[in-house]
Amino acid sequence: MDRVSALDESLKKTLGPATAKVMAEQLDLHTVGDLLHHYPRRYEERGQLTRLADLPLDEDVTVVAQVADSRVLRFNGGRGQRLEITLTDGSGQLQLVFFGRGIHKPHKDLLPGSRGMFAGKVSMFNRKLQLAHPTYVPLGTDSGDSADETVDAFAGKLIPIYPACKGLESWKITKAVDAVLPRATEAVDPLPPSLREGRGFVPLPEALVKIHRPDTKADVAAARDRLKWDEAFVLQVALARRRHADAQLPAMARKPVPGGLLDAFDAKLPFTLTDGQLKVTREIFDDLATEHPMHRLLQGEVGSGKTMVALRAMLTVVDAGGQAAMLAPTEVLAQQHHRSITEMMGRLAEGGMLGGAETATKVVLLTGSMGAAARRHALLDLVTGEAGIVIGTHALIEDKVRFHDLGLVVVDEQHRFGVEQRDALRSKGKQPPHLLVMTATPIPRTVAMTVFGDLETSVLDQLPAGRSPIATHVVPAQDKPHFLARAWERVREEVGKGHQAYVVCPRIGDGEDEPKKKAAAKAAEADGDKRPPLAVLDIAKQLSAGPLAGLRTEVLHGRMQPDDKDDVMRRFAAGDVDVLVATTVIEVGVNVPNATAMVIMDADRFGVSQLHQLRGRVGRGSAPGLCLLVSEMPEASPARARLGAVASTLDGFELSRIDLEQRREGDVLGQAQSGVRSSLRMLAVIEDEDIIAAAREEAVAVVAADPELDALPELRTALDALLDTEREQYLDKG
Repeated sequence: MDRVSALDESLKKTLGPATAKVMAEQLDLHTVGDLLHHYPRRYEERGQLTRLADLPLDEDVTVVAQVADSRVLRFNGGRGQRLEITLTDGSGQLQLVFFGRGIHKPHKDLLPGSRGMFAGKVSMFNRKLQLAHPTYVPLGTDSGDSADETVDAFAGKLIPIYPACKGLESWKITKAVDAVLPRATEAVDPLPPSLREGRGFVPLPEALVKIHRPDTKADVAAARDRLKWDEAFVLQVALARRRHADAQLPAMARKPVPGGLLDAFDAKLPFTLTDGQLKVTREIFDDLATEHPMHRLLQGEVGSGKTMVALRAMLTVVDAGGQAAMLAPTEVLAQQHHRSITEMMGRLAEGGMLGGAETATKVVLLTGSMGAAARRHALLDLVTGEAGIVIGTHALIEDKVRFHDLGLVVVDEQHRFGVEQRDALRSKGKQPPHLLVMTATPIPRTVAMTVFGDLETSVLDQLPAGRSPIATHVVPAQDKPHFLARAWERVREEVGKGHQAYVVCPRIGDGEDEPKKKAAAKAAEADGDKRPPLAVLDIAKQLSAGPLAGLRTEVLHGRMQPDDKDDVMRRFAAGDVDVLVATTVIEVGVNVPNATAMVIMDADRFGVSQLHQLRGRVGRGSAPGLCLLVSEMPEASPARARLGAVASTLDGFELSRIDLEQRREGDVLGQAQSGVRSSLRMLAVIEDEDIIAAAREEAVAVVAADPELDALPELRTALDALLDTEREQYLDKG
C-alpha cells in the first residue's frame, strides 16, 4: 500500500460512519492522519494518591479506599434509581454516586469491606464531597503485594485527555486513536534525515505513538519537541519558498533623484528625523533601489512617525517617475492621512495648481463615498499620472481604477486587509510594485516570523521629540465609586485648561446592535457579569445631563453617515468639541494633538493591544496625556490583572507579549490567518520562540540549496498537505 495514502484513508472505514460523522462535524477530523495529529491536551496521572481528608473541590483525584457501605435508593416515584457508596480511608469519608443502568456493575464489584482505587472529579452535594460515576479498579479485600502492584500500575499511568466535544468524550477519542495508532508506522517523515539526526529527534512514527500513549513524562517531552519542530519547519519552508519566489519577480528600481520632491520636502521639515526613522528609511530606500519588489513590514509604536517614513518613501518613488498609493482600512483614516500628508507637504502637494511649487505633485483622495464628479476627476489624475500620490480605501482596488505607473503600495494597519485586496492592488502595476506594510500593533518577533514570515521587518522604536508621556490608571468603579466621580472631574479639569477628551465605549447602543447586545449580555452573564456592555449613545446622554453638563459633547461611531462622521472629526480636530464619546473607530490614526484625556468605559472588554492603541490617541502634543481605564471587575480577576499590565507600561511590544500569553494561540494568528490555525496544533508562537527562529534558519538553507525540493519528496508531501487552498492565501501575505 502506498505510504502516503495510508494516512489519507477516511475515518469511516476504520471507525464506522457514526463516529466518523461526529469527528468530521465537531472536530474537523476526516482522515487517519487527521486523527493521529489530534493530540492529547494534557495527561492525567491517576497517581499522587490523595487522602480523603485532603480532597480538593473541582479537581480530578485518585484515591484508594475501603467501601464502608453501599445502598440503592429509588427516586422519581420509583422510576429512577441511584447507587450510593461511602468510602473511608481512615482519614475521612467520600461518597460515590452512580445512576440509572450504570449502577449494576459497581453494585456487584464494590461490596462493603472491599477496597478499590477510584478516579474522578470531586464535587459537593448536600454538603458532602462526592465523585459521580468515577472510574475504578477493584483491589479485592486483601492488601497483599499484588494489590499494591495494581495500585502502582493504575496510579502511575499517564492517561491522555483529548480536546473533546459534544458526543465525543475524551475516552471515546482514546478508543478511536487506539484503532488508528498502528498506522502511525506509515507516517511520512518530512524532516530531512540529516536535520533529524543532527538535532537528535525521534522519528515521526515513534513521536506519534509517544504523544498518544506515553509511558513516562520523558516520552511526552521527546514527542512534543519533535512534533513542534515539524510544524515550525514545514511552515517556515513554505514561507522561505514564498520569499524565494518573490525575489525572482521583476520590479522597477526606484532610486532617489537629487534635487527632486524629497529634497524639497526635507528642506522644509521643521524638525530632524530620529535615528530610528533614518535607519528604517535606509532599509526601505535600499529595497526600492533593487529590481525585485520590496516586501517590508514597518512596525512602530503609536506615534513613532511611521507616516513620515512612508511619505518619504512615496516621494522617492514619485521622483523616480512612479506613483505611490496608500491604502487605509477606513474612510475616516484615509481622509485623515490625506489631510496630514497635504499639510506636511504644503505647496509640494499642489502640482498643476497656481502657487504650487515647481517640483510639486498632486495628492488625491479616493474613497467609496465620494461624489461622482470628484471621483471621475481623481480617476483621471491617476491614469494620466498627474497625481503622484493617491490615498484611499478599498475603493482603490476596484476594477475601474487604473494607474499610469504604480511603483509603491503602502498598506496601513495590515491586519484589517484581506489578502485578496493587497493582491488586487499589486496587479495594477505594469510590474509588481514595491510593498510597504505599516502596523502600529507591535508584533513579537516570532509572531512576525510566522504571520508575516514573507515580509522583511523594520521596527521604529523611539518616539519623536515633543511627544509627551501618558499616565494610565485603573478606575475600579464597583469597589470605589468615588474614583469614577474623580475621573469625570479630571476630564473637566483638562477641558478647563483648553484641552479635549475622548470617552470610549464598547457598544453603539442604537438598537441595531440589539442582537449583539443579547449575545454580549449572555456572554457577560457567563462571566459572572450581569449587564450588557456600556453604549456610546447612553453614556453620552448621561454625561451631558450629569458629570459633564455644560461641556460640548459629541458622539462618533461606525454606523453614522460618512459625512456626519467627517463633520464631527473635523470639529473635534478644530477644537469646537470638548468631549468625543466614541466606539473604537478612533482606535487607529486619529490625530488631535490637543486631546489629552481618555476615559475607557468597561475597559475589561477590550484586548490589551487594543487598549494600547486607543491610549495612543492622547498625549500626541506637548501636554502630558491621561488615560483612565474604568472597570467593574473585582480586584482579583484576570481582567483586572490585564488592565494593571496596560497601566504599568507604555511599551507596546511588552504588552503584545502579555496579550498573546493571555489569549489562546489561535487568536494570536487571528481569523485572517485562519489557515495557520489548523496547522499549528502543538507549536505555541510565544513560548517556542527559539524553535521558530531555528526552524526559519534551517528552512532558508534548505530552500536556498533546493528551491523546488526535488531531493526531498517527503517534505514536498508535507507542504502540499499544509498548503491546501485556504492556506495558500494565508501565506500570500505579500
